Amino acid sequence: MALFWLSRTSRSRYLKPSLSYLSLIRNNEPTIFTPQSHPTASPNPRHLNTLTQFHQWSPDFKEKFRFISVARFCISPGGVVKNEEKESCNSNRNNIKNSWIDLYLPTHVRPYAKLARLDKPIGTWLLAWPCMWSITLAAYPGHFPDLKMLTLFGCGALLLRGAGCTINDLLDRDIDTMVERTKSRPVASGLLTPFQGLCFLGFELLLGLGILLQLNNYSRILGASSLLLVFSYPLMKRFTFWPQAYLGLTFNWGALLGWAAVRGSLDHAAVVLPLYISGVFWTLVYDTIYAHQDKEDDLKVGVKSTALRFGDSTKEWITGFGISCISSLALCGFNSDIASCGTGWPYYAFLTAASGQLGWQIWTVDLSSRADCNKKFVSNKWFGAIVFSGILLGRLA
Repeated sequence: MALFWLSRTSRSRYLKPSLSYLSLIRNNEPTIFTPQSHPTASPNPRHLNTLTQFHQWSPDFKEKFRFISVARFCISPGGVVKNEEKESCNSNRNNIKNSWIDLYLPTHVRPYAKLARLDKPIGTWLLAWPCMWSITLAAYPGHFPDLKMLTLFGCGALLLRGAGCTINDLLDRDIDTMVERTKSRPVASGLLTPFQGLCFLGFELLLGLGILLQLNNYSRILGASSLLLVFSYPLMKRFTFWPQAYLGLTFNWGALLGWAAVRGSLDHAAVVLPLYISGVFWTLVYDTIYAHQDKEDDLKVGVKSTALRFGDSTKEWITGFGISCISSLALCGFNSDIASCGTGWPYYAFLTAASGQLGWQIWTVDLSSRADCNKKFVSNKWFGAIVFSGILLGRLA
């Protein structure tokens, strides 16, 4: 009996505040954590209900406030989730809950980690796969690719992708504040000043230089020349509807650099160039899908993309890019020794599987759904992995 009354007391004590929060959110009340709306909460000068004192709150309390704001946005005055807002709410909730940066890193490090997009590794994978393809393709028949080179290029992809994101956020900080998906980025939101971002960029480039110096002289020059593409890419969407093509030239530079790092030059152009071109067409597919997430905001801001250029004809265009990508990869395999002497079947078998994965993306993507566009975009890490597996097994065969 005593346990029964103790449980009732505990429930009445701890469940009522939760119900008050829910009713507060549903009624769109402008205040939170006030003694009136939460009788059990003790007043705290740092946690007052006015938004003008937001800068005085602790980082942990700010995260709680962001989560409650998302919940409040998702629930209408009648307590029913609005259909047109449901997708955005779920995305925001996932970003808040699933970010390991907010869970494990110190508070003062978090903005820099987010600036480098460490919580979104897909960009690193997309930058690394062309490097891995090239290094594996440059290995001698019957041998595994150089593990040291794979490690160096993996770390280089992480650093260069972070540097590219930092450059992009510094140049686009005024645009990012007007786009729903990017307005919470560290520089745009004011968590970091442009000077702090610039210092962090210098740190990233210094680490990247340490990796570049471990390569041969030819590769050092070739790698340094890619910085021109990296620094100029964020400006392209201001001048052309084809920034995705420029990104393809930038992101797939590793297809040239990986071969040069192993062989010491860009010999066998009949192999290296088709590999590089296939990566450019691949980028046009996945980044056009990605760009459809922001097409409404891009129209308002006045920036350009292939998503706006193609419009309702997007699927026809990216189908052509996908066919060109697979054709270039097939030509690359044909011109290399991985397809000679009847041993090319592993490569072409995996290339067929990669074609199916790319076709699945193009045919099933809902270009009007931000969540589905992002899902298809992220799935490209598997396309890269399938092609890599085909090259590796073809090389070993």
